[in-house]
Amino acid sequence: MTQTLDQTAIQAAAEALRNARATCTPIDPISTRYGISGLEAAYAVAEANTTTLTDAGRRIVGKKIGLTSVAVQQQLGVDQPDFGVLFDDMEYLDGDEIPVSRLLQPKIEAEVAFVVGRDIDDEAPSYGRVLSSLAYALPALEIVDSAIADWRITLEDTVADNASCGLYVLGHQPVALGQLSLDELGMSMTRHGKIVSTGSGAACLGHPLRAVYWLACTMGRRGKKLRAGDVILSGALGAMVPLGRADAIHAQIGALGSVSCRIAGGEDR
Repeated sequence: MTQTLDQTAIQAAAEALRNARATCTPIDPISTRYGISGLEAAYAVAEANTTTLTDAGRRIVGKKIGLTSVAVQQQLGVDQPDFGVLFDDMEYLDGDEIPVSRLLQPKIEAEVAFVVGRDIDDEAPSYGRVLSSLAYALPALEIVDSAIADWRITLEDTVADNASCGLYVLGHQPVALGQLSLDELGMSMTRHGKIVSTGSGAACLGHPLRAVYWLACTMGRRGKKLRAGDVILSGALGAMVPLGRADAIHAQIGALGSVSCRIAGGEDR
């Protein structure tokens, strides 16, 4: 392809993904439909939609790291992390009801969230620089929600679709990082009181802070920064679980605490 054809495909794929989410109508994989091949093309699609959405008034409030759990990688058939953008209207807090009308084909996973206390703008930040820039951690739930029908995704599809990011839920109480052994945190997630997923901090690239370090380095290479106040969802601590109408979800993440939500606007199973 020429560069012109590449840009045409990128814009067409971006528009298709926007329309799919706006109408809650999943579409065929854009990797095959528009010939989006390779991570740079996929991230270009995601960036095109980020620009369109911010121009329309949505605010970027953080980043999510995806595909950090071996269990989730095996579920989706990929072998490396990715990242996406968190917008202001994606955020819910512990105990909130989430309207089912905002969801296409959602799944949910428990994570450790971090809040950035100081800008990270180094091109190649050290681990110490990253650690010193984080303010605290929170328990979190991420509702991943692909615009690709039946989750028939390649790595390019999920990257282009903003890392399959849907919505997220944050716990109330921040915890200082030095008070936690994040890799040793045990996670148990229930749906209507029944355990549906278990895991640990070590499931997230071996340690949730390793995932944040990966993100900071990736942003640095791309000339981007993580800003003070940004939320970082560091990745799943166990297998993600399909989410249905009226589901009530509760996750306990060791000493970090718990977080819950309920899907509203539908019938119980």
